[in-house]
Amino acid sequence: MRILSAASSLPPHYYPQALLRDTLKAYWGGRLENPRMLDRLWANAGVEGRHLARPLQDYYSLRTFGKTNDAWIDAAVELGSQAVCRALASAGREPSEAGALIFVSITGISSPSVEARLIERMKLPLHLRRIPVFGLGCVGGAAGLARAADYVRGYPEQIAVLLSVELCSLTMQLDDFSVANQISLALFADGAAAVVVAGDKVEGANAQSTGPEIIDSRSSFYPGTLDAMGWAISETGFRIVLSPEVPNIIRDNLGRDADEFLGSHGLTRADIGCWILHTGGPKILEATQEALGIPQSALAASWEMLRRTGNLSSASVLLVLEETMAHRRPLQGTWSILAAMGPGFCSELVLLRW
Repeated sequence: MRILSAASSLPPHYYPQALLRDTLKAYWGGRLENPRMLDRLWANAGVEGRHLARPLQDYYSLRTFGKTNDAWIDAAVELGSQAVCRALASAGREPSEAGALIFVSITGISSPSVEARLIERMKLPLHLRRIPVFGLGCVGGAAGLARAADYVRGYPEQIAVLLSVELCSLTMQLDDFSVANQISLALFADGAAAVVVAGDKVEGANAQSTGPEIIDSRSSFYPGTLDAMGWAISETGFRIVLSPEVPNIIRDNLGRDADEFLGSHGLTRADIGCWILHTGGPKILEATQEALGIPQSALAASWEMLRRTGNLSSASVLLVLEETMAHRRPLQGTWSILAAMGPGFCSELVLLRW
């Protein structure tokens, strides 16, 4: 099993972080009790600018769940088709070669689901195995990659495509003044990413010019943490649930999980030469570094993508993968871990070898 390519698609509407902050402050005006706290949260977010699904002025009219979800469907289909096209082209593959399409998102809902809407648009196979996944949040990119690997393990002559589309701006709650929502507004953004995974019997899949081999994956669930992260869903849509305990959950669990997973393959953390981790936010990345006992430089790609694009939920780790494959490719034979954590609370670890 091998990753052939990874490609992203970001909306054309890009805004510097300062402009987004000032626009929000102006909208809230005197309703915001502590503007200085908002300034501090945004200054500490580590984000330079973000892409939004719609022009900034459009968000004032998106005041119902129905309107925002309709906007999500339109943008998800457009960005999703772009990401899949780019990933297939980068892999040198045709849409007709796809055996399965796994679609991951947590920022909107659709039936028919987005991958179904892409079949006619992209001339995908009519017998394509469709696997829509909702609810995994930030862990979804890593979990989706693991499920794509599971699929081609069972069908080694086929190609699976993973698509993640997250349009976090369309979940924005403009009347929620909670700290959790203010953190969310400072961090999350919009984008899509696709990954092409090939089974061992796919011609050309073992060429050295392609991406890393997928060796194994492990999912871990942490009891008693259901309230740590997720959505409170109401008439107004998705309202962020984000506990300040999330960094501590990472510190308490991720290092142990990594050691157990690597140990099952006769490896240790010292054997990992390339870490591909979900961008999260500064506190998440710092907790990850502490949990794994690695320096900030080991997560340079994650910090860079956080700065450039913000947190794209499930798509973030796939953008880090794309960045690594394109600009930070390790030497052949290097062991690598791709990982993310998310609602549940849970983690997904994927062992790669370049």
